[in-house]
Amino acid sequence: MASDSRLTQKPLLETLRGKKQPRPPIWFMRQAGRYLPEYRATRARADDFLSLCYTPKLAKEVTLQPVTRFDLDAAILFSDILVIADALGQSSRFEDGLGPVLEPLEPYDITRLDGQNIKIRLAPVFQTVSDVRASLSAEKTLIGFCGGPWTVATYMVGGKSSNDQAKARLFALRHPESFARLIDILVEASIDYLTAQFEAGADCVQVFESWALNLDEGMFFDEVIEPNRRIVDGVRDRVGSAVLIGFPRGAGANLSSFAERTGYDAIGLDQMVPLEKVDSLVGKSLPVQGNLDPIRLVAGGPQLDRRIEEIISAFEQRPHVFNLGHGIVPETPIAHVEQMIAGVRGH
Repeated sequence: MASDSRLTQKPLLETLRGKKQPRPPIWFMRQAGRYLPEYRATRARADDFLSLCYTPKLAKEVTLQPVTRFDLDAAILFSDILVIADALGQSSRFEDGLGPVLEPLEPYDITRLDGQNIKIRLAPVFQTVSDVRASLSAEKTLIGFCGGPWTVATYMVGGKSSNDQAKARLFALRHPESFARLIDILVEASIDYLTAQFEAGADCVQVFESWALNLDEGMFFDEVIEPNRRIVDGVRDRVGSAVLIGFPRGAGANLSSFAERTGYDAIGLDQMVPLEKVDSLVGKSLPVQGNLDPIRLVAGGPQLDRRIEEIISAFEQRPHVFNLGHGIVPETPIAHVEQMIAGVRGH
């Protein structure tokens, strides 16, 4: 099914390859999530969040739910960026209302991480990719993903989400050799992980560098740009036709260097990137994805319609995938999602 499906034109995938479509294809980050009653029902059948990620039958179910409900142009694998940390052997769990909780790494812990068996330990995820591809319409794009090395490292070092990533930044500055080794491990694990997703049937992948903020230009180059460039090169060495999206949330003025130096086929834009600055930051031909503020989607109403029109108009001369500037939030009304999709399709 995977090889046959790739012979059918997929508007979203073609956009990422640089071919502008009559209307922007649409998917949105965290599209399978708590705002959907069907997701909540499926989640209740799993013992915990990681069990949901590692149970192919359930993960497939939630991956397909938003595509079935909204007829979106893509499905994105249901998993989490921290399954790599879990597969490397770091103690990880997810607590309701708190999110991921990990045992924070110390410099001497780096040598204990085991990246040799990523494909074995994450085999249930690859089974989910294969099962989704077998059930997904041929014209729909299947998106795989992983977390960016810097972003995953901030959780592994800090033990939880952080607004300033201070623990990871201090670790990188105080223990540069240990932190460089951690990044090396994450880069190699990410290459293995993404390659296996392509082999299982993914059409493209996105690397979520969700905490690409709070870094000066030197650290941004060392901890964000270079590791992402190595992932792009490493995946392409193994999968020559690989299409990759880079999403450096909060990169700000560093976005230009990221787009130029990493080699991604398309760049995801957060809502903080001014529409009129995009051409100067990422060039006029590189496909872009984004960038509706998720809170505008919560609010709905006329302002939502206006902003959708502004975004589409700003990118009408270039390949553009319509998306949010970050993940959809749980309190988002389904009617507003329907309003957004209608607005994009009616442009």
